[in-house]
Amino acid sequence: MEPARLAAERDAGDTRELRRRSPERPCRSWAPPHTRPVDPVAVAVLIVGLLAAWAVLVALLWVIRPRDVGLEELVRVIPDILRLVRDIVGDRSAPMGVRLVLVGLVAWLVSPIDLVPEFIPVLGPLDDVVVAVLVLRYVRRRLGTAELQRHWPGTEAGFGLLLRLTGS
Repeated sequence: MEPARLAAERDAGDTRELRRRSPERPCRSWAPPHTRPVDPVAVAVLIVGLLAAWAVLVALLWVIRPRDVGLEELVRVIPDILRLVRDIVGDRSAPMGVRLVLVGLVAWLVSPIDLVPEFIPVLGPLDDVVVAVLVLRYVRRRLGTAELQRHWPGTEAGFGLLLRLTGS
């Protein structure tokens, strides 16, 4: 097909002939003009960087985990901590930053996405516990022990455990 006719068909909107394979115009796979090929080295560096950051965070969680509190004691105080979080989030006199951090904690605990997958025996549930302890430490520092005790719905022994968890 002659070039003038091809130009006329292209201008008229008929591109069937243009798309056919010919020796002058080989058929290429379609790709948008703004794309570039992916650099495998950059992808590998990104993956290694993410894995390294994950390993550092897991090591940090392992170092700052609560050691002197037994699992049985922790399970017993969980309902009181949930009521404490609910009361502080609902209290308009509490600082907005504290309330937002507690809402973030609830979202973290409810979310199925974890830093360490739950099926890993010891470390799985540990990341949720460590994040909860870090948030409760922040809340205790911002509110103070007296304000935290005012909101505490449980027993004195449970509050003592909360203070041990939060480093008081």
